[in-house]
Amino acid sequence: MSRAAGMSDNGRAALFMTASMAMFAVEDAFIKTLTDSLPVGQLMAMTGLMAMLVFWARLARRGLALWTRDLLHPMVILRNLGEVIGALSFVTALAVGELAVTSAILQVLPLTLVLGAALFLGEKVGWRRWASVAVGFAGVLLILRPGTAAFHPSMLWALLGVAGLTLRDLATRCIPRGVPSDQLSASAYGGMVPAGLLLGAVAGQGAVAPGAGDAALLAGTVVFGVLGYATLVAASRLGEASVVAPFRYTRLGFALLVAALVFGERPDLPMLLGAGLIALAGGYAMWREAGLRRRPAPAEVSGLIRSGSR
Repeated sequence: MSRAAGMSDNGRAALFMTASMAMFAVEDAFIKTLTDSLPVGQLMAMTGLMAMLVFWARLARRGLALWTRDLLHPMVILRNLGEVIGALSFVTALAVGELAVTSAILQVLPLTLVLGAALFLGEKVGWRRWASVAVGFAGVLLILRPGTAAFHPSMLWALLGVAGLTLRDLATRCIPRGVPSDQLSASAYGGMVPAGLLLGAVAGQGAVAPGAGDAALLAGTVVFGVLGYATLVAASRLGEASVVAPFRYTRLGFALLVAALVFGERPDLPMLLGAGLIALAGGYAMWREAGLRRRPAPAEVSGLIRSGSR
């Protein structure tokens, strides 16, 4: 492949990644709007069921089964648990907090993955990535500002969401390579159905019949979510990871724009500074990790299985 063609692939991959992040930002806005009329548990169950059917159809088109014994692998179960915790916490954070703050905290995920991989998977992390983790968590503290009037308990839900998604992505690295990504996605969304119903029962929330507007928003949530996932995968396959990965942080810019235009949110200066620190630190950590993984590894060292994640 010529240098020009390679640059062209990276450019298209960057556009795909940016489009994916825009779709996820719109999906988040739909979810936040829906929490005004639907209980969180019911919303989780409905979107989980709809998304599972979409991925089931993708599997059927390829002649693959929705259910196999691979889904009983401990790491698959752990991944699904992390997905459920992350989704429940993130939707709750959107319901009771601000979209801009929740989205900014979510962007610390690449840094918690660096921390988790070092602590639990034995991955070697150099001082540069440790420094980026420290800078990113300083940004989180700027957003949270515990002990001040700016702190809101909803931010803790966003942090719990990050913990759940970190568990999901770390478990994904340990799943056998032969398990299809669509099957993993379908099983994770399927797990949200009983989790959402259980949450509704425990919280004593009765089911609410969605109106026409709610149904349209639910459909939009699934459409934008699936399209975001598809363009994310396309970007990951088309371009070099070190070039494409930092473009994930365009999601923060889209989230801030949507939060201002749709919900009238006006983040203050410390929150914006904190979000900027998280974006810079996370973008550097992803770029650094992608560059390290591109280097030839010693023959006796086996790499971890990685999977694209939201």
